[in-house]
Formats: sequence, structure tokens, C-alpha cells
Amino acid sequence: MRFLLSAIVLFTAISFTHAGDGPSLKKGDRIVFLGDSITAGGVGPKGYVTVIKNQIKEKHADLGIEIFGAGISGNKVPNLQKRLQKDVLAKKPTVVVIYIGINDVWHGEKNPANGTSPEMFEAGLREIIGKIQKADARVILCTPSVIGEKTGGGNGLDAKLDEYSAISRKVAGDTKSQLCDLRKEFVDHLKTANKDNKVSGILTSDRVHLNEAGNRFVAEKMLKVLAK
Repeated sequence: MRFLLSAIVLFTAISFTHAGDGPSLKKGDRIVFLGDSITAGGVGPKGYVTVIKNQIKEKHADLGIEIFGAGISGNKVPNLQKRLQKDVLAKKPTVVVIYIGINDVWHGEKNPANGTSPEMFEAGLREIIGKIQKADARVILCTPSVIGEKTGGGNGLDAKLDEYSAISRKVAGDTKSQLCDLRKEFVDHLKTANKDNKVSGILTSDRVHLNEAGNRFVAEKMLKVLAK
């Protein structure tokens, strides 16, 4: 934990710039974070959206960047398709961060009809991204993170999450969207941080929803992509 927090402090001291380029975030940018309950929680006092908002405000207050949370508990890709215009495009974003996929997998654990098929998941992501890009906004697509923090494939839905994460990576590549590969980042981190192979308590409070360390971890990974 001390190492993680130290790494975050070190990272947040870095300006949002490319080597040789100007700021990667522009004056007047409007960033919308679109997702499910993880994103809804992200706007809380210690949530990842708030951490990102505070860091950007501290480093680039002169840019006047606005940040919006658009997370709703229980949402899956089809839900995002239905509310994209109202909750995202109507805000006239210049950047949209999409963090989705957990419920698409999780809700179908006992009854596949309650989840989202791989085909619908991919088609839905492509439609969402296409509409955002048509509105001239930059897209950052995140892979779904974890449903359980055990290592070595020890969680019941790991294989399914890997399948859906692969779909997200493909869609990001095909649509020339930026990728924030949270699935890989979580798995790699837990290999070393979860020495006792616990099901939760490292980055999540309940296998899925982020604890304070998890929110800071996600913020760090998203900030790196926003800086590109």
C-alpha cells in the first residue's frame, strides 16, 4: 500500500504534457466519465473521478477543464446506448472515458439472458464510440477490471472478463480510440499486491466496487492515458 501511494504521489507531480508537445488537455475541455456503479461511486469525495478532477484542477486550473460523471448503477452497454444522447452528447464533451463491462458479464453469471452477449457488447461499443466520434470527441475505452481479486484465474468469471476485455481492445483498435487496459493493470498489480490471494480488499471492497486504494489506482491509470 505504501508503495502504491508513493507511486501515485510521484505520478501526480508530473505535468500533463508530451515530450516536445503542448498540453495534452486543451483549454475548455469537457470530460465525461460514462459507466456503471463504479463510475457513479467515482464522483464521491474519494472516488476516481474526483481524484482526476482535483489533479487536473491543481495542475491546469488555467485551462478551465470541466468534468462530469455519468455513471448509473447496474448499467450495461445497452443502457449506455439508450442514454448516450441525454447523459453524454448533450453535455458537448471533448473527451469521453467509457468504463463498462462488469455488469455485462456479472449479470449473466446465473442466467445469460440477464447479461450482454459478446456480439451485443461489441456492436454496442462500436455504436457508442461512433456517435461520440461523430460529435468530434476523443474516446478513451477501458477494459472491465475485476469480479474478484484472486490471482491466477482463481475467480469464477475471470475467463469471461478476459473474453470481454479482448473485445474492448479490438474495438478500441478498430475505432482508433485510446485504450485504458484496466483489466491488465489490475491483474498485473494483484499478482504482487495480493500475497494472501484474497477475494477482495486490495483494490475493491466487495470484489467489484473500488475501495479508496482502487479509486486512486484507477485514477492513476486514466490520468496516464489522458496525458497521451
